[in-house]
Amino acid sequence: MTYFLDRDLGSKIFPSILQKAGIDVEIHVHHFTPDSPDEEWLPQVAARGWFVLSNDKGILRGEVQRSAVMQSGVGLFILVGGHVKAEEIAKNFVNTYSVVEKFATENKRPFIAKIYRPSPKQLVAQGKPGRVELKLQ
Repeated sequence: MTYFLDRDLGSKIFPSILQKAGIDVEIHVHHFTPDSPDEEWLPQVAARGWFVLSNDKGILRGEVQRSAVMQSGVGLFILVGGHVKAEEIAKNFVNTYSVVEKFATENKRPFIAKIYRPSPKQLVAQGKPGRVELKLQ
């Protein structure tokens, strides 16, 4: 599976950690301009069969964003981390990768799901996976 990283995840630290773990990623700025509206790139990402990773929690609150995701047919994961460093969010994704893969194969697109860190947060450093919750399908 390939994961497309929304522009809010950057192009260096987060993708580098995932790539080092052997996860196939595509970076927003390698395919689209930084100011590309979601309505433009989401359908193209969906057509390629990629899943989207984003840090934008507003997607579930904004009707236009939610609608763009659902109409595009993409599977989108929101990485929940609060105000933590990219390294910790990436490490949690790596730890939770097998759970994410299972979720992605068992749930029909389009969907929006959230990936949570384990609690307490120190468990991320110990390699404990987080959890994935379906929010919209």
